[in-house]
Amino acid sequence: MTWFRCTVARPWAPLRMFCFPHAGGSAVFFRSWAEAVGPAVEVHAVQYPGRADRMREALVPDARALARLIAGAIAQHADRPAVLFGHSMGSVVAYETARIMRERDLPVAHLFASGARAPHDWGERRLISRMDDDGVVAELDALGGTDTAALKDPELRELVLPYVRNDFGIVESYAPEDGPRLDVPVTALVGDGDRDVSVEQAGRWRDATSADFALKVLPGGHFYLQDQRDAVIREVLGRLQVPTSGH
Repeated sequence: MTWFRCTVARPWAPLRMFCFPHAGGSAVFFRSWAEAVGPAVEVHAVQYPGRADRMREALVPDARALARLIAGAIAQHADRPAVLFGHSMGSVVAYETARIMRERDLPVAHLFASGARAPHDWGERRLISRMDDDGVVAELDALGGTDTAALKDPELRELVLPYVRNDFGIVESYAPEDGPRLDVPVTALVGDGDRDVSVEQAGRWRDATSADFALKVLPGGHFYLQDQRDAVIREVLGRLQVPTSGH
């Protein structure tokens, strides 16, 4: 099974953007971005294994191992510079993917890190992956971004909670390895009401790169980008210096 879902092919677009979902998320989270982002960018949403149409595939419990697999898949699309956009857990996986790509001399035009603490400021984290089923569902509900009403169905829980726990485990066990800073521009984005990531914490992504850095704060909580999608896309296109197509 392929790693990416591209709903609008743009073979003439100068850039490809690979979008990395949050813990418990899938490629469908970014489905509406393909049309909204305009003609200059071709959007490929990452589909992690163990969910949706990759349900039968083995879960990957480690951020760096997951990043190695994704970097290898992106290498097959190296005819254009890659833009990486990650949200929450996806920010860390995107960051590790960018590091591996640069080690392999693959072009990375920009890293966008949304709703996440900087890698070297990960700090204490609650062990959500070890909670009972009701506890995990309650945490998903508190974060927002997931329709937890459907998880009252025991059969659906049996399908969904294994990959949700896996993803929270990725977040909880993550620790960056020592190495050079990224040499690509980084933009951090965060909601002003995010209870898990403060504006100050998002700003520490500045230390992850030796290239340009920007911080964008938008209204909303951890999943601010659902209501603020067009504002996020304007920020992305502005940083990439491509036309905004009215967004």
